[in-house]
Amino acid sequence: MKMNKIKKLLDEQVCSRNSKCELSYDKPDPLLVASRYKDEYIILLCALFAYGKASLIVKFLDSLNFELLDEKEEIIEKELDSFYYRFQNSEDVKSIFKTFRRMKQENSLNDIFLETYKKENNLLEALDSMILKIYNLANYNSQGFTFLVSSPLKRDKQGVIKEIGNAPYKRWMMYLRWMVRNDNLDLGLWQGVDTKDLILPLDTHTFKVSQKLGLLDRKTYDLKSALLVTEKLKEFDKQDPIKYDFALYRIGQEKLY
Repeated sequence: MKMNKIKKLLDEQVCSRNSKCELSYDKPDPLLVASRYKDEYIILLCALFAYGKASLIVKFLDSLNFELLDEKEEIIEKELDSFYYRFQNSEDVKSIFKTFRRMKQENSLNDIFLETYKKENNLLEALDSMILKIYNLANYNSQGFTFLVSSPLKRDKQGVIKEIGNAPYKRWMMYLRWMVRNDNLDLGLWQGVDTKDLILPLDTHTFKVSQKLGLLDRKTYDLKSALLVTEKLKEFDKQDPIKYDFALYRIGQEKLY
């Protein structure tokens, strides 16, 4: 398929998909829960737990009492003692709530991100600074916690982030899309981050659809592939390439292509 036809297809899908009408219990998505809140920490929890079957993600998020982020850690320990989700046991769930409670008292996530983003002029560096901040404050580690938060990005001997070998950081990229973009779908609660710097939240659906449409030749599911598709989408919209993400996701989820 030629690029002009792909652009027409995706633009039509964006017009119909980037709408709150796309968020319902019949068509579940973690943004259905996240969009109820204005709190960047609650929204990040919704993003980090967004793996697995969409209906089960929404069910788990609906079961959480996000007001615990403003409670004492003893209450968090008690209230979340029986909560778990797939790879996260109750200790993992309690630890992320306690960590975000501490972070929330210190600073906003937007400020943490912007400090590195403005200094390095690099979205990946800023993302890495947030991940490292979580680990530093958590004082806790486990396999489930690492899966939830993601590992810090790999670097070479000179300290430069390596694209190859890194996971695509789909849930983090989705969070950034939610927080930075502002339309009928995304929340636009953050300031100071340019939409042109966003990276596609590559998941199995967007990965396969990108390959089928000819947006991606690469067969490896990683950060480099996410960056390559993002560059391709910039040919359609240089300033806001990730507006196509949700459309690509739904096309793949509903097996339309």
